[in-house]
Amino acid sequence: MLALLRDGAAYGFDIARHLTRDGVLMASEGTLYPLLSRLRKAGLVDTTWQESTSGPPRRYYELTDSGARALEDFTATWQPFRDAVDAALSEGATS
Repeated sequence: MLALLRDGAAYGFDIARHLTRDGVLMASEGTLYPLLSRLRKAGLVDTTWQESTSGPPRRYYELTDSGARALEDFTATWQPFRDAVDAALSEGATS
């Protein structure tokens, strides 16, 4: 989720569309807004309201400095974690 905000603020519906497009990262929008709320309460994202030309104001989400650091920390640990999972899966396939 934080990685989707790396390049700037995003509207919740746009985030949902990105995450549900292949059905793998998120099956429905029902889990998105509670997650965004938890990230906001944890200080990892901030929100702003922006007027919309096609309806009510929209809430946009963007990384805070803490969110950017959390993303950097996750990125640093992701590759070794993924490699370990891939190795375990490969070993299990050859047994």
